[in-house]
Amino acid sequence: MEKITITFNELRRIKDSLPHGSMQRIADALDIAPDTVRNYFGATNFINGSVPGVHFEQGGPDGGIVAFDDPAILNMAKDIIKESQS
Repeated sequence: MEKITITFNELRRIKDSLPHGSMQRIADALDIAPDTVRNYFGATNFINGSVPGVHFEQGGPDGGIVAFDDPAILNMAKDIIKESQS
């Protein structure tokens, strides 16, 4: 499994580019709670979801750094964006 590091602002741009219903679609495909997907993108609802393997280091250029131990959600989000643009 590859680890990925991106900026927080890049993560927000990806989240903001997702079409309506994408969080639920990703959650269904990966068999996880929708709030876990939202937390992956920076939300903080830890009652109904978790966010394992995502490390936020705020501050610094472009909103800080986000490191992912498992980029499955990120990769799926990028695929959905590409799909919606074609």
